[in-house]
Amino acid sequence: MQPLEQLPIPLLEWYRDNARTLPWRTDPTPYHVWVSEIMLQQTRVAAVLDYYARFMEELPDVAALAAVPEGRLMKLWQGLGYYSRARNLQAAARQIMEEHGGVFPTDYAQVRALKGVGDYTAGAICSIALGQPVPAVDGNVLRVVTRINGDQRDITAQATKKAIADQLQPIIPLQAPGKFTQAMMELGATVCLPNGTPQCQRCPARDFCVACAQDSWSRIPVKAPKRPRRVEERTVWLLFHQGRVALRQRPAKGLLAGLWEFPNELRDQQPPEWQGEPLCGPFAGVARHIFSHVEWHLTARRVHLEGDKLPQGWVWCTWQELKEVYAVPSAFDGVLDVVKEEIGT
Repeated sequence: MQPLEQLPIPLLEWYRDNARTLPWRTDPTPYHVWVSEIMLQQTRVAAVLDYYARFMEELPDVAALAAVPEGRLMKLWQGLGYYSRARNLQAAARQIMEEHGGVFPTDYAQVRALKGVGDYTAGAICSIALGQPVPAVDGNVLRVVTRINGDQRDITAQATKKAIADQLQPIIPLQAPGKFTQAMMELGATVCLPNGTPQCQRCPARDFCVACAQDSWSRIPVKAPKRPRRVEERTVWLLFHQGRVALRQRPAKGLLAGLWEFPNELRDQQPPEWQGEPLCGPFAGVARHIFSHVEWHLTARRVHLEGDKLPQGWVWCTWQELKEVYAVPSAFDGVLDVVKEEIGT
């Protein structure tokens, strides 16, 4: 018997005794599982819990998600990052309304065809919410399987992901596909850890795990090296007038598409839309924000304007509106203390 084939029974027993109580597990409808899985992409569970609760309170079903204004959707998502996820959620909700009469599809191919839904998310929805024996292979699952098998293939390669899905398919318990999927995720998130030493003494696979037996966990999983991030030195212009701060909306496509931001440019350049006197102002702090492919080093400058004229498309914003209306990405969290000092109430 291959190592992975020995996993289902001890894994499900372990999960029964160790599963965390999470809101989307309490009521695993397709909508709940879908939204939670999209939120959890590139994001820790602890960071998602409050967002998920607020999201479900305001958008409890597909119809509500399809109908919510984009600005409000972005505000609900503010701080989670990777904002295209939220736009894809809404596009898929509208697909469901138009193509499936507002009823979440139950066929794997139809779920997979929804905007923003890949193989993993489709597998998670179909196994957890619909009880179908299909694999869901995310980073946690890749780590668990490659360590159990001692597999040193590159997990970023699509061929490796497909091979692991093919290995999982025949061992999924037909009576408990959802629990198996969640148990695999849980094991990777809480025991077979991505950073730091795995807790092998707590692992249900410790007796047949190749990486544990060979003490090779630090070399598995194997990932191709990432290209270094580009660094951009940017100046953030904090423009104030009578208790308000200026915001502009980012372009509809590209990084942070459609969100609101404090005007900023490379180094000390002023925004090209600005037609007034050259901007200048005292140093107001520094911050850094890391995206997947670029790193921003931000220098904030504080400017008090005598008039209230702004370029077309810019807005004056109060502190209350900043908190409740305009979705400003977390890339600018490092300068919010300066803004609060100026206009906060």
